[in-house]
Amino acid sequence: MKNITDSFLCLGLGYWPSAGSFGFNTDILATNPINLSVVLGVLVFFGKGVCASCLLSNLLDNRKQRILKTIRNSEELQEGAIEQLEKARARLRKVETEADRFRVNGYSEIEREKLNLINSIYTTLEQFENYKNETIRFEQKRAINQVRQRIFQQALEGALGTLNSCLNNELHLRTISANISIFGAMKEIKD
Repeated sequence: MKNITDSFLCLGLGYWPSAGSFGFNTDILATNPINLSVVLGVLVFFGKGVCASCLLSNLLDNRKQRILKTIRNSEELQEGAIEQLEKARARLRKVETEADRFRVNGYSEIEREKLNLINSIYTTLEQFENYKNETIRFEQKRAINQVRQRIFQQALEGALGTLNSCLNNELHLRTISANISIFGAMKEIKD
C-alpha cells in the first residue's frame, strides 16, 4: 500500500522528497490521465455489476436534463425580465408624459399667477395714486380755506380798527344800520 501511495503521489501530485508535505502539480497534461484513471477505477470498483458505459450514460443524461432544465428556467426568467422591463418602460413613458404635462401646466399656472399679481399690484398702485391725489386736493382746499379765513379775519380786524379809529358814535350807528339792512336784503334774496 505504501508503494501505491508513493507512486500516486509521484505521478499525480508530483514527488516531494520531504516527508509529510503536500503540494499541487500544476502540469495539467501529467495530472489529467491520472485523475481519469482514478475516477474510472472507483467507478469499476463500486459499480461491480453495472456497466461502466451505462453508468456514464446515466450520469451524462442526468447532467443533460439538469442543463436543459436550467436553460428553460433561464429562458423563462429572461422572458419574465423582458416583460417586466417593457412594463417598466411603459410606466416610465407614462410618468414622463405626466411630468411634461405637469411642467407645462405649472409654467402656465405660474405665468397666470404672475400676470394676476402684476395686475393686482397695478390696481393697488392706481388706488394709492388716486388716494394720494385726493388727499393732496383735500389738503390744498383746507389750506386755502385756512388762508382765506385768516385773511378775512385780518381784513375784518383791520377794517374794524380803521372804523373804530375813524368813526364817531353817530357814524358808527349809521354804518351798523346800513349793514343790517344789507344782510336783511341778502337773506330775502336767498329765501
